[in-house]
Amino acid sequence: MQVFLVEDSAPVRERLTEMLQGLPDTQVLGHAAEADGAIREILAGAPDVVLLDISLAAGSGFDVLRAVRPQAPQIEFYLLSNYAAFPYRQLAETLGARGFFDKSKELERVREVFAERAARPGGPSA
Repeated sequence: MQVFLVEDSAPVRERLTEMLQGLPDTQVLGHAAEADGAIREILAGAPDVVLLDISLAAGSGFDVLRAVRPQAPQIEFYLLSNYAAFPYRQLAETLGARGFFDKSKELERVREVFAERAARPGGPSA
């Protein structure tokens, strides 16, 4: 399973990379810190999964999701934010995100959810 990270905080990005590196059949394909670069790199790299922060240095995760999802519906998006109130979760779901993680309470769940995703029948790309 190839994962692309969109996160503008270097310490959080490094922590996520470390969390995902140990998962079987999982590779962090790349990362971006702003919306425009993320859109370009996601479309060019076609990862299986994108872990996407809502608040970015330039633009938002919602901008990325709105731009990429229609062009690449096979990519699964999981959003990550310190702003985990219901309206954000609801908008993420409406835009097609498969999951939402609250950075302050659910960051450790990322590894668990991605491990389950990588282990799906049919292989990591299923």
